[in-house]
Amino acid sequence: MPYTYETDGAAIYRQSFATIRAEADLARFSPEDEPIAVRMIHAAGMVGLERFVRISPDFTQHARAALEQGAPILCDARMVSEGVTRARLPAQNDVICTLHDPTVPGLAQQMSNTRSAAALELWRPRLAGALVAIGNAPTALFHLLNMLEDPDCPRPAAIIGCPVGFVGAVESKDALWQAQPVPCCIVEGRLGGSAITVAAINAIASRTE
Repeated sequence: MPYTYETDGAAIYRQSFATIRAEADLARFSPEDEPIAVRMIHAAGMVGLERFVRISPDFTQHARAALEQGAPILCDARMVSEGVTRARLPAQNDVICTLHDPTVPGLAQQMSNTRSAAALELWRPRLAGALVAIGNAPTALFHLLNMLEDPDCPRPAAIIGCPVGFVGAVESKDALWQAQPVPCCIVEGRLGGSAITVAAINAIASRTE
């Protein structure tokens, strides 16, 4: 006997978001920020994730304005860059991941750091006013914070800092939240990852659910 299930993609989204809004505690999020939290919960399949989501008061405004003005999205990993829904982008924004640039392994060796961290050095020409999305590598987020300690380093418009893992993830996100060199969004603790990070980007890129 064939299985019966919902086959309308739009209906699945509507029911999913309605379920999240019914079950999650979203009261502390502003109307601008709430869709970001909802999409992050949806990507994780985890009501309760909202307890760990932290969004700067002016983050969504700055991030959305940057995209509407054509700013690039700088991603730490292909899993992030490939997940961005291009049709949602307001200005055909460039989505850039430099991790696999052929110069990165040598640069990492010179820096005595990971490839994920070294790849950020290639962001410098595009960093000013960009939306930064780090969803995998704590070393990338730490290196970005070190870069931004330099007053001459270009400033991005906003940072999504959601690296996942057991070594450095908690500490790198705590450091970002405490320093807040620019408006930012994090998921506290070990949680995070590419899907959650992409969900935040897609929510910022378009108000349409």
